[in-house]
Amino acid sequence: MSKSQTIDPELAGLAEKAGILCDWEDVHGTVHHVSEPVLQSLLHALGLDCSSSARIRASLHDLDADRAITDGDMVIAQAGSSPVLPGSGAQRWTLHLESGGVQSGVAHPDGFGNISLDPVQEPGYHRLMLGGQTLTLAVAPQRCPGVRESGDGIRPWGMVAQVYSLQRSRRDTFPAWMHGAEFDTVSLLARQAADRGASALALSPVHAMFSADPDRYSPYSPSSRLFLNVCYADPVQVLGADMVQEALARESWSPDEPSGTDQTLDWPRVAAARLRLLRSVFAVFRTQGPDDLAERFQRFRQDGGISLQRHALYETLHGHFAPELGPAHGWQDWPVELRDPAGPAASCFAMEHDDEVAFHVFAQWLAYEGLRRAQTGARQAGMSCGLIADLAIGTDPGGSHAWSMQDDILKAVTVGAPPDIYQPGGQDWGLTAFSPRGLRRGAYGAFIATLRASLRAAGGVRIDHVAGMERLWLVPEGAQAADGAYLRYPRHELLSLITLEAVRHDAIVIGENLGTVSEALNASLKRRGILGTSVLWFERDEPDAGNAVPAFRPAPQWSRHAIAMATTHDLPTIHGWWQERDIYWKVLLERLSPDAEKRERHERSRQRVQLWDALQQTDCRLRDASDPPGQTPLCAVLSFVARTPVPLALFALEDLLGLVDQPNMPDGQARDGVTRHPNWVQQLPVPVDTLFRDAAFNCRVDAVRRARSAP
Repeated sequence: MSKSQTIDPELAGLAEKAGILCDWEDVHGTVHHVSEPVLQSLLHALGLDCSSSARIRASLHDLDADRAITDGDMVIAQAGSSPVLPGSGAQRWTLHLESGGVQSGVAHPDGFGNISLDPVQEPGYHRLMLGGQTLTLAVAPQRCPGVRESGDGIRPWGMVAQVYSLQRSRRDTFPAWMHGAEFDTVSLLARQAADRGASALALSPVHAMFSADPDRYSPYSPSSRLFLNVCYADPVQVLGADMVQEALARESWSPDEPSGTDQTLDWPRVAAARLRLLRSVFAVFRTQGPDDLAERFQRFRQDGGISLQRHALYETLHGHFAPELGPAHGWQDWPVELRDPAGPAASCFAMEHDDEVAFHVFAQWLAYEGLRRAQTGARQAGMSCGLIADLAIGTDPGGSHAWSMQDDILKAVTVGAPPDIYQPGGQDWGLTAFSPRGLRRGAYGAFIATLRASLRAAGGVRIDHVAGMERLWLVPEGAQAADGAYLRYPRHELLSLITLEAVRHDAIVIGENLGTVSEALNASLKRRGILGTSVLWFERDEPDAGNAVPAFRPAPQWSRHAIAMATTHDLPTIHGWWQERDIYWKVLLERLSPDAEKRERHERSRQRVQLWDALQQTDCRLRDASDPPGQTPLCAVLSFVARTPVPLALFALEDLLGLVDQPNMPDGQARDGVTRHPNWVQQLPVPVDTLFRDAAFNCRVDAVRRARSAP
């Protein structure tokens, strides 16, 4: 990547029209120009040939054709506004509303190559008849639902849980590896939190992973965002203890089965044991399952349609080829005829392996039933919101989602981030994402399905890296992370659909808008009632010449259009930050030289003083203690975040328990390949069923409640 170079004007014109930004500005304000090879690679990934002037002209024609409205397309509008779509000349239209009503009129040209209809007031997905074509008119409400007050005089607050971290006391009749890290434990935590007045329980992503490759367990690198991680399924919750006991008795369990007693989860062994149990349970269920449960399972399979069938088939194929190709392989490694999910070879394979396909459907059913019951239990226990799902920004390019929806997914590129202060080489997350062209051609069906999958058993959704609704940093296959470019996404259309689905599911929406996010996107989030994210470590005043380390922003000045958090899964816990645990890990992972370590520790010392001053200004600590203590002032910091004027404050269980290590440290492996941060495996030291009897934990919860009650 160079800072100044000449790019072929024809190539640049095609790139700009395709939504690829030919230059970008870094955190220092320096403008960088994208190289021609990168532009060519990204255009190819978008299905646009740029190998010659003639091919560029043909690709420009293709993009013009994309703009034309054809039968089956979706048009997106705002409630109360006139729908606008490409066209010319007066045309009659008829609109069949979801509610059963009918509107009609004449569309008139606006002089800019578009025609407009009369305003539509009713939100929903309506059927529009125009010029002999049948279209879907998606009319979005003005705003997403807001956070409901609890009614007890305490402003809404909630907890954040990494699902895999949850443990529960051993049930004597079942193996230890069946306890915790499951949706029944989530349900127990939600009900207990509701009893203490919590309005929400936000979860780490629970997307489907790879049954044949349990070594892949990062929740932000899923196989599919349409389905669930079946290792979180608890068959006892759905089928009862007797059926599960019989399934256990049919197997011979070795003494070295995972015990679940360590403070880190042995994902590969636990996942293997749980999947083995699910297979045994499925065998019992097929012969002894009660009729009512069998009918519910069949109804789930039927309702899941082609998407569920394809996911189960992917799992079957992935498991089938894993011994030969290795568990880390992707669908691109399969025989050519099986790479098409709709092809005859895939259909034939599905019929020949129907038992295995049915098993994966069964596992999804158990997982969904568990998550649904957790949300139902949370609401019944008094949570005004309940569970908040976490929607990852993308999926593994070799996974189920990418195989099942190839027309909607980008190929030969991965998603990441450009170079910045913290990652000077940029980031390549190894994920793929939706293709803007594919979304339009598919009437946004894949995006809507993904939203619905996250919201079907939740009262809210957190959208990871919400800046992806506007643009994503794409890295061509085989390139370095820094050698990428931004691709624009249809922000208005995507945010409109998010708002529509949120209202239909009566759910709140949170956008993770940390880092570099445009003012236009933040304004759109605010206008639509999509809450941003404010995190203590980033809530600082602008630095000035006399104070290179900016002060912490006073609690009353935090945004009222965001949620408040002390930290996130990728950042230090309160205790870890105060005790410099993150710096310790940077040294251990060989990221800091001795001089850099000294500078960071000196700066952290100054930051502790500034945070201590902010606590004093907000009456969150004793005034007679003028200096920051050596012991972490956990309750004071929690109270400070709770006092912010946000509609919802969320607190990680790691902070409420005073843990020192964060759930994940990005790039948490040293060059020696051996030393690594325990990412996504740390378990809570206190079982969920005794959590609310822990004195220190309750003291911190009480501090949050008092602070949320303060005027």
